[in-house]
Amino acid sequence: MNTQTSPSPQFYLTAPAPCPYLSGEMERKVFTHLVGQRATEMNDLLTQGGFRRSQNIAYRPACESCRACVSVRVLVNEFELSRGFRRVEATNADLVSTVFPAQPSTEQFSLFRHYLDHRHQNGGMSDMSALDYAIMVEDSHVQTRVIEYRLRVPGDGISAQPRGELIAVALSDLMSDGLSMVYSFYNPEMEKRSLGTMMVLDHIRRAKALGLPHVYLGYWVQGSKKMGYKTRFQPQEHLMHQGWTRFPLESEG
Repeated sequence: MNTQTSPSPQFYLTAPAPCPYLSGEMERKVFTHLVGQRATEMNDLLTQGGFRRSQNIAYRPACESCRACVSVRVLVNEFELSRGFRRVEATNADLVSTVFPAQPSTEQFSLFRHYLDHRHQNGGMSDMSALDYAIMVEDSHVQTRVIEYRLRVPGDGISAQPRGELIAVALSDLMSDGLSMVYSFYNPEMEKRSLGTMMVLDHIRRAKALGLPHVYLGYWVQGSKKMGYKTRFQPQEHLMHQGWTRFPLESEG
């Protein structure tokens, strides 16, 4: 059996399936495997080209009649906190964020299940088991990290293993030109904290500290309420047919 990886990625096309974002639409995806010594390099190139990573697969929409899914990245060096974002940061000033290798934990999975059961009961991930979660976190051939966000307790400011309650988690890829937010989840009962927004703001801060110009937020889907929040992080670029383009366009005001 030949186990050598091909020098060029091989791409495949999925069968049509109902779109999870727009009612009445059908989705198809083109995908390839991210494995071998070139996985990190390919992840960078494909993400910059509008792909997303899920485990060891990079994919992007290839729908026949719809182009609603648009890749979004925040321009880190130009980003400024709005009054609303400052409120989110102030509300979450009692949190400690810690970066770990891409390794799952029972505590993470418990929060993950709590999040799915409250926010995505009928989604494609709704029946994921602890093993499924472990694979989602560990099955990566690129530079992936887990960021945990915990309520601060005495001593957590200097501890490498904070002990406060875990209330949010982000799975992120470190790329040559930015951070890519692969998946994030949080305690759905803490709505007033705006934890989803907080994690994006934290990634922008981390990218800036690392000298990286972008934070990749995945796809924005015009007309989908689930994705509407992504356009709040300005300035940003959308990947259009002519390449990465500032959004909104200057002509749009």
